[in-house]
Amino acid sequence: MKKEKLKELILEVLKQDDRLWNEDKTELNQTLLLDLVEKIDEKVIDLLLQDKDLREKFFVKIKDVYVFKTNDFRFFMEENKIDNSYTKYKNRIGLTDGKRFLKDTNDVVLDFPYKDCVLEGGQSTEEGLDTYFEYEKEKTMTVKGEKVTEKAGYKQKTAKRKEIFFNSVLAHDEIDRLFDPKAFVNWKRYTKDGEQEVKEIKRDEEGTIKENLIIKGNNLLALHSLKKQFAGKVKLIYIDPPYNPPSSNNTFIYNNNFNHSTWLTFMKNRFDVGKKLLSEDGAFIVAIDENEVNYLGVMIDELFPEYESHCVTIIHNPRGIQGTNFSYTHEYAYFIFPKGKKIIGNRKIEEENVSWSNLRNWGSESLRTDAKNCFYPIIVDKCTNQVIDFGDVCDDDFHPEANIIKNDFVYIYPIDKNGIERKWRYSRSSVQEVKDLLKVVKNKQGVYDIQIGKDFGMYRTVWSDKKYDANEYGTKIVNSLVKDNTFSFPKSLWNVYDCIYAVVGNDKDAIILDYHAGSGTTAHAVLELNKEDGGNRKFIMIEQMDYINTVTCPRVQKVMEKENIDDSFIYFELAKWNETAKEKILECESLEELIKFFDEIYEKYFLNYNLKIKEFREKVMHEEEFKNLSLDEQKKMFATMLDNNQMYVNKTEMADKKFGISEEDQNLTSQFYKEEK
Repeated sequence: MKKEKLKELILEVLKQDDRLWNEDKTELNQTLLLDLVEKIDEKVIDLLLQDKDLREKFFVKIKDVYVFKTNDFRFFMEENKIDNSYTKYKNRIGLTDGKRFLKDTNDVVLDFPYKDCVLEGGQSTEEGLDTYFEYEKEKTMTVKGEKVTEKAGYKQKTAKRKEIFFNSVLAHDEIDRLFDPKAFVNWKRYTKDGEQEVKEIKRDEEGTIKENLIIKGNNLLALHSLKKQFAGKVKLIYIDPPYNPPSSNNTFIYNNNFNHSTWLTFMKNRFDVGKKLLSEDGAFIVAIDENEVNYLGVMIDELFPEYESHCVTIIHNPRGIQGTNFSYTHEYAYFIFPKGKKIIGNRKIEEENVSWSNLRNWGSESLRTDAKNCFYPIIVDKCTNQVIDFGDVCDDDFHPEANIIKNDFVYIYPIDKNGIERKWRYSRSSVQEVKDLLKVVKNKQGVYDIQIGKDFGMYRTVWSDKKYDANEYGTKIVNSLVKDNTFSFPKSLWNVYDCIYAVVGNDKDAIILDYHAGSGTTAHAVLELNKEDGGNRKFIMIEQMDYINTVTCPRVQKVMEKENIDDSFIYFELAKWNETAKEKILECESLEELIKFFDEIYEKYFLNYNLKIKEFREKVMHEEEFKNLSLDEQKKMFATMLDNNQMYVNKTEMADKKFGISEEDQNLTSQFYKEEK
């Protein structure tokens, strides 16, 4: 058989597989065909096998089995070009992997080191430093012209925290334990009047916790502890994560040998569990700057395939931040929400952000006779210049002036300045739906007319209002509420307020979660929104930094106090075992007891996360210099090592007396999880 005939036969046979063709089956996707052939695609191979001529050409029979000659078929298809002007590339432009357009595949993902791992990410201060001790010999130095001798001894030092990554397969048991619900301690309720005892945890009729919550502890573990109570119930997750800039301002201080990939692992772990908390129409909003915006965007596409995402630019620093060649005045916010869900609330847009045009039609097909039900009066109050009602459609015989004044009201008709009777853009039966979009204007001659706002209620992708200035409406607001504020880079209150309003402006009972709580701007914005519309929205804030007790909680409590808000929030912490460990250290009566106890804790609580602690255990505490220290000094060094441990107590183990969790804390923990203790 001639090769032209054979090629025609192949094409005819393969037309039974719609995957390989364009809509009208005039163009074969040969790249896809060859890829399927390489993968021994059952449908393609079966179609070729069923035809006698193709079976003889491209298969070899071995006993009772036909074996497809892949290389022969590929060679024939690749070499049998149509003419000398042939190109192997399709009439499309795009990225390919050499065989397929990436857009046509479902397996294109963002890969990065540690993607298959879990990064716990534990720290208590913004600097994220580990404390350790290092022995230094006696040394003499010159200070201001005088020789000074520094005695030998152990010097306390700091270094950036280093943690291991748990591989999701190899460390399956460790991850399960890590993600188990945790016990909670140090419960407090805060109102406008100050701190109170927590006696109960309020719930709604469906059993969902109906309280504002501020939680101290590792946010990944806290999120997993929230799963059972809040899965599918959170309407919005707003986060302002570490931005990871390549500078000394970087607050993302975890194991950063692979800077971008470590950050992505950290974010992915939390996205995975956060997504489970979202309601069906729930949304994510992620604030970010230029350093990770591109990496984040690709990861969002991968993790949220059934969602649409929009990247909004927000002018948060009009003065600019010094860059290499550019001064940055903006940052970004990714809005991520389910496809087909119109969840954006009706935004209160300032007039300067709206494009206005005449409600009266003009041009072709704009006459009264073109749509008789669009000729009626719009009734305006002369005193307030507000549209108050709409009159009935006019009879054909009624020919009014553009304006008819009756007492304190103006009846406006769609008649232009030349006296031509035109029509309104909306019929009388549907104009009520756009009433809020209308504006009354009056020209120099005193003639009233009606305008309609274009895109009214829709958000633009650049937010440039002065109220988004992070210094004026972020730092200064926090400073006014919190004495000796040490928190750096708080968001503008109105930046966060508008983000929240966009998603839950129409939902007065929404739950809003922020697991990078920072200075508490999200909680402040929720309280502000509730105050304005009488809503009962609730916030859940998670923060592991120590400033949660010096900035976050005091700020939110002060807002309730100053605004006289009759609401409250419950504060509690993920229970750690550190305090119990320190108590046991202080009870030790010898170095031998210290070493024995430290070995037990080291093995049981994975203190080898911290390489400095490993060095302390294996080297420092066996050195003669260390042995010569007093027992009190040795205890202090042991206790300092243990302070770095961020391990938490699982709920299932909280009754064990060794953890020292009070009966009250156990009862409230059980109540939180809606279980009998």
